[in-house]
Amino acid sequence: MVVIRLARSGAKKRPFYNMVVTDSRNRRDGRFVERIGFYNPVASANEQGLLINTERLAYWQGNGAQLSPTAARLVKQFGASKAV
Repeated sequence: MVVIRLARSGAKKRPFYNMVVTDSRNRRDGRFVERIGFYNPVASANEQGLLINTERLAYWQGNGAQLSPTAARLVKQFGASKAV
């Protein structure tokens, strides 16, 4: 099954997550098909903390990709921030 989830990168105590499309059997930080965005939980006020390519997200969901619970929460948050 194809899933859209977060892959952790960044330094110790400074997490940075890439939102990736991958096979569910791959490791969290392992091989992925495509990077469709990022999430930076420790972004300062002048840095962008969340970015998602909504066109590619819609494409992968149309092809049957499932969102992880955390990715679904971030997509919802991103949609709400774009609507304002």
